[in-house]
Amino acid sequence: MARILAVDDSKAIRTMMKIVLELEGHKVALMEDGVEAMKFARERTADLVISDLNMPNMGGMSLATNLRRLENYKNVPILIMTTESADYKKQKAKNSGANGWI
Repeated sequence: MARILAVDDSKAIRTMMKIVLELEGHKVALMEDGVEAMKFARERTADLVISDLNMPNMGGMSLATNLRRLENYKNVPILIMTTESADYKKQKAKNSGANGWI
């Protein structure tokens, strides 16, 4: 069982991620944006972060950059989830600290 931090500004997407991941036996913490996710991350460590790319307040790339500054998130896998597929955005996400793109 992994502890997964799932971040998306869409309530429907957050709900879907929670249902699917919990059915697979994982514990899921849902956050609405990067600001909420950072508050969570300062107090708890997840085994995996899945974040939307485009969100108000703090998007997925900024979240990845900020998470990598926390000692407890230096090695936690971070996946960026989006419908965008431009190679330059994938590279930018990788440069920000993300490990993958879904």
